[in-house]
Amino acid sequence: MIPSIRNQFNQQFTDQKYKAFLEELFTRFGHEIEFRIAETPVFIPKDLKNRLFEACDHIIDVIIQPDFMAKTDRAIPEGKNVPHEDKHAQFLAIDFAICEDSDGNLTPQLIEMQGFPSLFAFQDVISETFRKHYACPPDFDHLFSGLTSEKYRELLGRVILNGHNPENVVLMDIEPELQKTKVDFMAVNEFFGVPSVCISKLKKHGRKLFYEADGRDIEVKRIYNRVIFDELDRRTDLNLQFHMNDDVDVEWAGHPNWFFRISKFSMPLLDSPYVPETKYLSDYNGNFPTDLENYVLKPLFSFAGSGVIYDVKAEDVNSIQDSENYILQKKIYYAPALKAPDGDGVKTEIRMLFLWPYGAERPIACTNLIRFSKGVMMGVKFNHNKTWVGGSTAFFEPETN
Repeated sequence: MIPSIRNQFNQQFTDQKYKAFLEELFTRFGHEIEFRIAETPVFIPKDLKNRLFEACDHIIDVIIQPDFMAKTDRAIPEGKNVPHEDKHAQFLAIDFAICEDSDGNLTPQLIEMQGFPSLFAFQDVISETFRKHYACPPDFDHLFSGLTSEKYRELLGRVILNGHNPENVVLMDIEPELQKTKVDFMAVNEFFGVPSVCISKLKKHGRKLFYEADGRDIEVKRIYNRVIFDELDRRTDLNLQFHMNDDVDVEWAGHPNWFFRISKFSMPLLDSPYVPETKYLSDYNGNFPTDLENYVLKPLFSFAGSGVIYDVKAEDVNSIQDSENYILQKKIYYAPALKAPDGDGVKTEIRMLFLWPYGAERPIACTNLIRFSKGVMMGVKFNHNKTWVGGSTAFFEPETN
């Protein structure tokens, strides 16, 4: 995205460097990472950086409003409301497609947002490893808000642990050892000593939760939650003693209700040039746009793209009975903003990652995550057997340049 830096990077790139970079990551965590790591980071120019932060501010200004919780109460599906909700999310991930405006300048457009943890620990590791193996500009940074890696990890640890002994905090997921993102779980354990525990392994005694380790039951006082309800609902084979909406004496690092509140559900509440037109399907009262081919239809209560209709037809919108549970979103078009050495244009999506510790008035911008695609959409099935696609990080141009 900064031609001089991109050209220099591409000229100096070799498959040997890439293999050495991957080998260090795989060796550090003792296994081959199960999602594809891209060959390159991305270098973000100042103008695009400023637009990204302006877009995030527009979104956060809505989230911090006193009436936001009341407006999003309906976002929490029946039977999914978890007790002891925090006053605000502790994790925030905002996904943008990198597009072009009418003048041909790069600009972000909101794809989705989540009040839920992402790869907060691993992104610091991958960024450091990129810098070690490639000639990245030394004054460009993957961190924000004046954070160093040391300060960032301290802040992340404060949000995850909240002062508890690490053995009394668990990273909870469904069979975490089988998740494709387990490398992030390993990084959390490396940084903070927090174990990963399957929800099916938690035992409930009265109002308290326990997990077993080294032949003893250890009390769980805080849960770093990585369980997605949608996935949990499909796992009817799990024998659970603890259900997410049980009223137990436990704190949440990332309360489950915020997964629903800050999501596709809240996108119609936003009004910004960086947010594509998005409405609840029910708001059209049957008078749908005549150019439906320019929209995407999305169910509110699904995960990982399930149920999304990209090529919308009149019969699709007219057949839906629960239209209040769907949104119609104006299509956006990714710019092939990054050039691979073979000349191919690569589509770029950037996830801006925020932590919101107790006592802070607003979420704190911390770091980022990048996904590259050469396919029609992001995701493995659209990028099979392609290179210069997958997960990565961004280094941002400093204001002083």
